[in-house]
Amino acid sequence: MAIMITDECINCGACEPECPNNAIYEAGAEWAWADGNSSSGEIDGVDVNKRNTPVSDETYYIVTSKCTECVGFHEEPQCAAVCPVDCCVPDPDHVESQEVLLEKKSKMHS
Repeated sequence: MAIMITDECINCGACEPECPNNAIYEAGAEWAWADGNSSSGEIDGVDVNKRNTPVSDETYYIVTSKCTECVGFHEEPQCAAVCPVDCCVPDPDHVESQEVLLEKKSKMHS
């Protein structure tokens, strides 16, 4: 299950540097697969350097396809651990197995 940031986000930015996948972005920021990891070429048929539309223009956001819940890095999602208002929560619309999360990690960190 990916983590999501709820509307209660106060835009403090504590979560962003904690993400080992660089899946967290400031409001309005474009994102790319290659941001902050060792991926190259294509992932899921998309050039890893292609800039993508921001998911949110109002609060920090998590790119679901890059989020691995810190599996393979930490015991718990680090964004949730440092969030002062507990707005980094499991995304019920993106439930994934441990195996899927590890596969996502391997695509970005070869």
